[in-house]
Amino acid sequence: MTIHHTTFSLSKIIPLGLLVVSFSVCAQTPRVAPRDIDRIIAVVNDQAITYLEHRSRLATVERQLRSQNVQLPPPEVLEKQLLDRMISDRVQLQLAAETGLRVADIEVDAALRRIADSNRLGLEEFRAALLKDGVTWSKFREDIRDEMTLARLREREVENRIAISEGEIDNYLANPPTTVDNNPEVLLSHILVRVPEQVTPDQLMRIGVRAQAALDQIRRGEDFARVAASYSDAPDGLSGGAMSMRPMDRLPPLYAEAVKKMQPGSVSEILRSPAGFHIVKLVERRGVNKLAQAGVKQYKARHILIKVSDLVPAEEAKRKIMEIKVKLDAGADFAEIARKFSEDTSAVKGGDLGVLYQGDTVPEFERAMDTLGIFQISEPVQSQFGYHIIQVQERRTEEISLERKRGQVRLILRERKSDEAYQDWIRQMRDRAYVEIRTDER
Repeated sequence: MTIHHTTFSLSKIIPLGLLVVSFSVCAQTPRVAPRDIDRIIAVVNDQAITYLEHRSRLATVERQLRSQNVQLPPPEVLEKQLLDRMISDRVQLQLAAETGLRVADIEVDAALRRIADSNRLGLEEFRAALLKDGVTWSKFREDIRDEMTLARLREREVENRIAISEGEIDNYLANPPTTVDNNPEVLLSHILVRVPEQVTPDQLMRIGVRAQAALDQIRRGEDFARVAASYSDAPDGLSGGAMSMRPMDRLPPLYAEAVKKMQPGSVSEILRSPAGFHIVKLVERRGVNKLAQAGVKQYKARHILIKVSDLVPAEEAKRKIMEIKVKLDAGADFAEIARKFSEDTSAVKGGDLGVLYQGDTVPEFERAMDTLGIFQISEPVQSQFGYHIIQVQERRTEEISLERKRGQVRLILRERKSDEAYQDWIRQMRDRAYVEIRTDER
């Protein structure tokens, strides 16, 4: 039976003495000698990452890249990139454990019920189907918990510590983007080759050569997503480096400055920041309206969200949201469907988001609200969070207060700083950790 909403399955285990060139995904593991079953390939502080952990995660990543039509990097390159990502995740999960951050069992259970429901299975049926595909219930459950933990850790350690001064807000209001031309909405892909905090000149030269090699491959016509999966140290590197569509004024300043001079389809030179070396591709550019000066739109809306993540690739999330759309078109109650399937915190309220102001939501969501008729149900809308179905119940315009305008600017500046702050935090965490790589052990 094929399980949806999960990309887990066992990878075929080959003798460890052979170079791993490729492997196939299957539901059963062939018999191997006991000494070949597992080994430690990395130590992160006081915890080990094993060969079989790496193999299981590799099968997930390969399936995700294929679902996005990204050509896979050479096996040894992808394996190395994945191990680096697993090390970063392990460091973060260790910090979460040390500081008492843990997602409660009841929250994990609720997430698992939503996944089972979306597969039209009861929990016991879902568990049996996972086991048939070679995935233990306990492992799947803890992977879901880890994903939720990492999201909350970022919010606590990064998002909540970004400071926006009143002076920064004053400066933005005094010099706002005023036309479609100088504040377009842009869709980017990027590559980050990370530089450690305490880097030596020799290290910096080697890292710079690595960044140049990535750019050279792109210039020769290699697919950007494949190069990102091969070289990028950013968390989104293994998914091709794609960023969400956003206005230019919400980009990191380094990216915004480079994109001003670029045309869709073009790729930047190598950019330098404290975090490392960056390469940016401008995928698309659209015009957007200026920050409201005379009035602001208000919306009373509700939505259903299916998230995209390492565990749920975009194609899978899109399939699920389309199934939900069919139910709604057939007359199903929106609030009931939201409570049952939505992966947003608003699910318990039937998807109700209350009153939203212009600028409160991501651009894709706001565009959909602007084009919908009252009580019309949208087609699936993709954003950085996943896929939404939206219904606007009321829409009106009111004069914007100075306080509200300053709040909007605060959100814009926070989003602008968020990516840089997160990259810097990841770099610091990784640099302070004890990491020992043992990939050559047999």
